[in-house]
Amino acid sequence: MILQSILDIIESVAPRGQQEAWDNSGLQVGDTGADIQAALLTTDVTETVVDEAVSLGCNLILSHHPLIFHGLKHLTGTTPQERCVERCVRHGIAVYSSHTAMDKYLHGVSGRMAEKLGITEYRILIPDSEEIGLGVIGNLAEPMPVMDFIRHVKHVFGAEWVRYTNGRSTQIRTVALCGGAGAEFMEEAIRQGADAYVSADFKYHEMQAADGRIVAIDMDHWVSEHFTREIFEQLLHGKVKTHISRADGSPIHCI
Repeated sequence: MILQSILDIIESVAPRGQQEAWDNSGLQVGDTGADIQAALLTTDVTETVVDEAVSLGCNLILSHHPLIFHGLKHLTGTTPQERCVERCVRHGIAVYSSHTAMDKYLHGVSGRMAEKLGITEYRILIPDSEEIGLGVIGNLAEPMPVMDFIRHVKHVFGAEWVRYTNGRSTQIRTVALCGGAGAEFMEEAIRQGADAYVSADFKYHEMQAADGRIVAIDMDHWVSEHFTREIFEQLLHGKVKTHISRADGSPIHCI
C-alpha cells in the first residue's frame, strides 16, 4: 500500500490540521510515494523500536509521540533521536506520528481510555467542536465504590502503579479522562461534575488542589496512551500488515 494512502486513512479521523499549535504531528521521515510492506505500531520511537522495525521488515513506524519534536540542527549520531532518524533513513523506514491530532479525536486517545473502562457514552471535555477537543467525560453503566474503581483503572491499563486523591463521595459514576499530561483540565472536570479524573503526570500541588474535591487518578504517561496502537491497528485492518511493538514501553519503573 502506498504511504500516502495510509496517511489518508489516519488523517480521515485525526487530521494534522487539528493538532495543537506547539505540536509536530505528521510525517517525520519518509516519502509519501513509498510502497509500505508492513507497519510497526508504537507509542514512542526509540532505538529499540527502530531495531524491531528492521528485524520485522517494517518500512513504516506509526507512533503516537513524535520522533522529531524540536528542530534538529545536525545529524551526527550523538543523541538517541539523531540515531533513530539516521537508522530509519538508512533502512528506508518512514515514520508518522499522530500525537495531539489523535488526542483531539473524540474516539482517539481519551475516548479509547473511556471505552476500556466501560464508559460508552462520552463527550469531549474541552471541545473545539462536537467531536474535536481534549479529554472526554462520561458515565459508568453502574456506580462503583472509589477503591474498586481505582483498582479497575490500574488493572485495565496494566499499570505498575497509580496515585490518587480522596474525592467528595464514596461512589464513582461520572468520569473524566485525558491521555497524557492532562492535569491542567482537572478544574473543568470538577466544574462538569466528574467524580473522578484519570490522567497522567500530576504534580504535587495539582494533587493537593484535587484532594477532597475529586478522585484524581494519576498514572504513568506511557500507560495512559499505549492504547493508541490499537486505534492504528483498527484503522489499518485488512489494508496493510501491522505489528504492535513489543519493544515499546515506559522508561519509568518502580520498586
